[in-house]
Amino acid sequence: MQGQRRQQQEPVVGTGHPSMECTVRLAAKEDCRDIMRMIRELAEYEKSPEHIKITEEMLKEDGFTDNPAYRCLVAELPSGKTSKEGFSIVGHALFVFSYSTWNGRIVYLVDIYVMPEFRGLGIGKKFMKMVAKIGIESKCTAIQLAVLKWNDTAIDFYRRHGATDMSSDNGYLVFRFKEEATRHLALDLEK
Repeated sequence: MQGQRRQQQEPVVGTGHPSMECTVRLAAKEDCRDIMRMIRELAEYEKSPEHIKITEEMLKEDGFTDNPAYRCLVAELPSGKTSKEGFSIVGHALFVFSYSTWNGRIVYLVDIYVMPEFRGLGIGKKFMKMVAKIGIESKCTAIQLAVLKWNDTAIDFYRRHGATDMSSDNGYLVFRFKEEATRHLALDLEK
């Protein structure tokens, strides 16, 4: 299976710039194990592993139907190349389409993640370019995302590529109704 551990393949480490050989493509259902692995890795990096509620099965059910809830790109190393841990899938960018009442269609970039040993080699930039291309082809007017305020590396990356900080530039605050609050609101409707 693609992306899973490959015991007898040559690691990419030390071969220069593996991202130059890396393929960024739309994820397939078979990639969900690797996507789930990287979601866990990202949650560890963001110091929030306890917040993960989804499973590999949910990823398959939600992303690979006639009306998918999300789309995802993966970064795959060439055949015969793997990470130190033996993975050929080394990054993902998960996104959804949303709508702005002022601007129309937008892409919301939920996650962008590249395994640590492959950061700084251009994979994140490839993801951003591909998400932008898909967005433009889908008549989207913007890419929107959230980033943790302590993640200076990501903030700098997004700014270098043209993103603006809506929270400071426009005064927006981002709110979320978590599952319990959402259920409470839905139940209140029935009263």
